[in-house]
Amino acid sequence: MNSHSNFAGLEVGYDIPALPGMNEADIQTPCLVLDLDALERNIKKMGDYARAHGMRHRVHGKMHKSVDVARLQEELGGSVGVCCQKVSEAEVFARGGIRDVLVSNQVRDLAKIDRLARLPKLGARTICCVDMLDNVADLSAAAVRHGTMIECLVEIDCGAGRCGVKTTPEVVALAKAIGAAPGLKFAGIQAYQGAMQHMDSYADRKAKIDLAVAQVKDAVEALKAEGIACDIVGGGGTGSYYFESNSGVYNELQCGSYAFMDADYGRILDENGKRIDQGEWENALFILTSVMSHAKADKAIVDAGLKAQSVDSGLPVIFGRTDVKYVKCSDEHGVVDDPLGVLKVNDKLKLVPGHCDPTCNVHDWYVGVRGGKVEVVWPVSARGKAY
Repeated sequence: MNSHSNFAGLEVGYDIPALPGMNEADIQTPCLVLDLDALERNIKKMGDYARAHGMRHRVHGKMHKSVDVARLQEELGGSVGVCCQKVSEAEVFARGGIRDVLVSNQVRDLAKIDRLARLPKLGARTICCVDMLDNVADLSAAAVRHGTMIECLVEIDCGAGRCGVKTTPEVVALAKAIGAAPGLKFAGIQAYQGAMQHMDSYADRKAKIDLAVAQVKDAVEALKAEGIACDIVGGGGTGSYYFESNSGVYNELQCGSYAFMDADYGRILDENGKRIDQGEWENALFILTSVMSHAKADKAIVDAGLKAQSVDSGLPVIFGRTDVKYVKCSDEHGVVDDPLGVLKVNDKLKLVPGHCDPTCNVHDWYVGVRGGKVEVVWPVSARGKAY
């Protein structure tokens, strides 16, 4: 539990939405609320799954951007470290005591490469992705300059159509170049199929990942023929982890959203045609919002609008209710259809955000609640760390 000394001088409603020990009813809105019981169950469940399938789980820090949540994922889920997408984000986790950090992205700017090369001095195993030969020399020069080691994964474009190489000969050439470069170590393959994670159909997701698995197997076998071993064959998200973990080639999962669960992910279907937020994972993250006006008889206006969330994946869903519906938002207002007039001013609603990652990035704090009381307040440690 947070010590009150951690919040000395912070005023509720100005600096921070709540303090530990407060009643849930007194939390200032809009803010992010975590159901700690649901969060802990999700984390334990994924950890148990990974262990049962002989997989490591490297949790995705870009989702929550929180050192405290990452530590909880280590303690309760046995995670081996974190994935990040940017060097500054990785630095937050390394400074916060996370000892194994993968930037699951390319690092090309020389100033960023220099910062990356300094991360091992914070005590963190430091890994990044590579998909072009000319990146290798810059990474090597920085590692040599700082007397550190940067481990590198060759990224395969296995369907997302973004970064990564497409062919096995390119994988082998990059692996050899990394292995020969001073200050670098070839650590394996990054093969995350991001484009299929939110496809509703289980069969459609499986068809996409089957193609990725074949591509990755071919690369791993070609590397083995050259005497090159892969410590990490990483990928797998909340919408596909069961495919990668039964592939016989992946050994590390990179799931993120499972811990919080958002409305868009919740809509995808499992093997039995059931939504994954109705049994597989629980909603643990909410935007707490208050009714600020009910001047229109059939509409309630709440204080969580665009500045409190990301709606790129759709509007939020009101948790636990079917009598009211969040239908529209502008900068500072959300419109809730209330045809029966059941809401009143200052009533609070819990919204399940459409997309958790960018929603978390617009808040400073998580308010962790258990049994109607605020138990912890955690900073969104890497908020705004986009470089």
